[in-house]
Amino acid sequence: MLLPLAKGGGMTWKSAQARLPPWRAVIHVLSRPRVMMAMILTIFIMLVWRGISNSAAEMQKFVCFGPSKAPMDMTPNELADWTRQRTPVIFNHHTPLEINSSSIQRVDLNGIKSSSDALKEQQRILILTPLRDAAPFLSKHFDLLSELTYPHDLIDLGFLVGDSTDDTLATLAAELDRIQKRTDKIPFRSAVIVEKSFGVTVGQNDVKQRHGFAAQGPRRKAMGRARNYLLSSTLKPEHSWVYWRDVDIVDSPKKIIEDFVAHNKDILVPNIWFHRYKDNRDIEGKFDYNSWIESDKGLKLAESLSKDTVLAEGYKEYDTGRTYLASMGDWRNNKDEEVNLDGIGGVNILVKADVHRSGINFPCYPFENQAETEGFAKMAKRAGYQVVGLPNYVVWHIDTQEKPGNLG
Repeated sequence: MLLPLAKGGGMTWKSAQARLPPWRAVIHVLSRPRVMMAMILTIFIMLVWRGISNSAAEMQKFVCFGPSKAPMDMTPNELADWTRQRTPVIFNHHTPLEINSSSIQRVDLNGIKSSSDALKEQQRILILTPLRDAAPFLSKHFDLLSELTYPHDLIDLGFLVGDSTDDTLATLAAELDRIQKRTDKIPFRSAVIVEKSFGVTVGQNDVKQRHGFAAQGPRRKAMGRARNYLLSSTLKPEHSWVYWRDVDIVDSPKKIIEDFVAHNKDILVPNIWFHRYKDNRDIEGKFDYNSWIESDKGLKLAESLSKDTVLAEGYKEYDTGRTYLASMGDWRNNKDEEVNLDGIGGVNILVKADVHRSGINFPCYPFENQAETEGFAKMAKRAGYQVVGLPNYVVWHIDTQEKPGNLG
């Protein structure tokens, strides 16, 4: 080895050591025990981390579902279970969209059904009653409602008060307050009072004026509007059935809702009679001429009339030759007997809520020369819905002392 020359031409170890390369100093530092241990630990951690990462990536490529055994190691039962399984495949998967705006509401009507298992499925009922000058009848009306055996926590009440000249609104509010304050099972789930007048001036309690032939067209149109306003103000997404019930009923079965839904019809009406005593004998008068089966004579009559004319049933001015539900049946016979109808009255109607939701309401104009409930039945039939009457199931109306019409 050649050493550098000193000033005098000679070499010294000190001058040679000063000119050593820098990497030797680095090796000297790295050869220290603490530094070497730190390097070894760092390399170990890097190797472990890389191994775990590669293993996870490889595992994700070969995910399978089922027993973690080779087929040859499975029992017959395990093999049978494995062959019945299918590997799920997800295409274009995306995470759910979350909406937190309080101004956006979701209404899902897919689960709202109307069926004969209404009680078992806890289906909600909406009872609707239009009112005008009805103060004298409200006490009896609420007595009968209180006796209904269908669970009251599944029943909502709706009333429309309009064009009244008596104390209908105050009486209604007092009766509702009396019922809803009870601590037993009588109070209903909710009650809504709608106020809307339509300018009707025909006296509600003047039988001759109210049921006179001349008043029928305007009166039925106004009643159709009242029903539609009440329906649109009270029908909620959770309602399965709408039960229209007039205020001037004096007697009806306590299980009338259960009896009606058991038929599972789109639209269902009972027979409407009234008690009238003559010589100490109940003549069992027939009340409602608006529930009927169409006739050829009635169709020909409608063809001869202007489309703006409302046929008023039960009057000699329009002899339609129709078959009336009121002239059929007897409350002593099978109450479940059914007949198909083309027109219905409004005293008692059970309607599947989806019929109304589909746009079938009470025309306040002539629809096939019919208005209100009769027009409603015509419209429903046109849309393919069932309109059914129960000739032997009788609901008793007050005796309005009306004169007989086409029924004699």
